[in-house]
Amino acid sequence: MSVYTRLTSEDIDRLLSDYAIGELEYFEGISEGITNTNYFVDTTLGRWVLTLFEALEPGELPFYLNLMDHLAGLGVPGAHPVARRDGGFLSHLAGRPAALVYRLRGRSLVSPDPAHCAALGATVAELHRAGESFPDRQANSRGLGWIEATRDTLAGHLSAGDKALLDDEIAFQQAFDYAPLPCGVIHADLFRDNVLFEDRHVSGLIDFYYACYDHWLFDLAVICNDWCYRPNGTHLPEQWRAIVDAYRRRRPFAPAENDAWPAMLRAAALRFWVSRLADWHFPQSGHDTHQKDPQPFAELLIAHRDAPPRLLN
Repeated sequence: MSVYTRLTSEDIDRLLSDYAIGELEYFEGISEGITNTNYFVDTTLGRWVLTLFEALEPGELPFYLNLMDHLAGLGVPGAHPVARRDGGFLSHLAGRPAALVYRLRGRSLVSPDPAHCAALGATVAELHRAGESFPDRQANSRGLGWIEATRDTLAGHLSAGDKALLDDEIAFQQAFDYAPLPCGVIHADLFRDNVLFEDRHVSGLIDFYYACYDHWLFDLAVICNDWCYRPNGTHLPEQWRAIVDAYRRRRPFAPAENDAWPAMLRAAALRFWVSRLADWHFPQSGHDTHQKDPQPFAELLIAHRDAPPRLLN
């Protein structure tokens, strides 16, 4: 989350006039993250998060907002959009599509322990199960087609080694058959900073704006790559066992998922390596922005190509 579009109190007052959530008391920009502009907004009736969508088109947003509403209605502890007075979730502000969500309690963790990881695994399984009754489908906006197009944009900015690695991995992913894997709604971006905890309980999943209909296993690969590795690349098997054991008690794995696990770990590392490369070489301009180093995902991709951890012990 970053601040690309600066707002005034008058801007937010105009927005709040379309909602029945009280009058503005305080607002503050949120600098973490990459893609959208975000503000904390406190009113006389509660605490909220305002998002201005810097890249997504208005036609893409109903999927995300309706999904968040659906999951919250089934008890998944995720960000819940606030309805306007007319019943809709989508607004417009400062020339951008915008939405308000309830501000969740809790905080993200830098170094989650196995108990936190078990809570996450259980919550993700419930998210996947709850998503089965969501009627809409939307493809992964950062899938292999996007990666291929971004590779062409990045070509002149990469070292020979990085370009060779990228081309070889794309070829591998193009050839791998993911068709047998079960699919459903996934979050697709469940990094540690998108999960909030109170004590050892998940109090909220946030930032659903890469959610899509895709392979459930991809969500787990994203989680493994972030939650179960130290910054120096050391794998944390106890954390991973806690996640996967809690998850599979609620949704057992299909045999094909175990077979595809090494390839999916690579797919998740590739996706975030490429997106961080794109953000690094073509940053969005803004007032208070945040970029993340792409190199750790290149190193993780190489590690998975050589010796990936197992899905099941």
